[in-house]
Amino acid sequence: MRFKPVPTPPSERSALDDAHRAVPLVPAGEPDCLRRIRERLDVDNETDARAWLAFLRALGLAERTARGYGRTDREATPETLREPFRRRVYAAEEALSVLSSAERPLTAAEIAERIRHCEPTWERRRRVDHERSWRDRTGRLLDWAVLLDLAERIEPETRHNNANGERSSYRPKTPR
Repeated sequence: MRFKPVPTPPSERSALDDAHRAVPLVPAGEPDCLRRIRERLDVDNETDARAWLAFLRALGLAERTARGYGRTDREATPETLREPFRRRVYAAEEALSVLSSAERPLTAAEIAERIRHCEPTWERRRRVDHERSWRDRTGRLLDWAVLLDLAERIEPETRHNNANGERSSYRPKTPR
């Protein structure tokens, strides 16, 4: 199963530990889990908290049981999360594949365009601004890839934005 929600990545990797700890050890109902995520991560609304819960499930940090949602004992390290990120987060593998085969760094908009075939038809029909939504989601995917040491963000040397208003591009992270 692949999960589509991709929350805005935190600026610090340690926030992922906070998110993991927000899910109770003893499974609890969704409302309780969402409340805990909102409180501990300072998430503004239930929709964003629900995205976090789904994303934690995708990474294997939370699981749904008959009694509700519970925290797993998986460590929240880049090494342990890279594989589930690629395999279980919708379009992550495709975005990283495009990035690794590119001859130059690419912006989120360029990658979103190259993986447009992954965008569900119902999403296109559901949203008037589906292209912006897909581009934003791809940007969040890439920022998570940076957080998990799968990609690097390259800031331009000049202060000019590109045609899509973006200032950053991405390239695959080279192993050390």
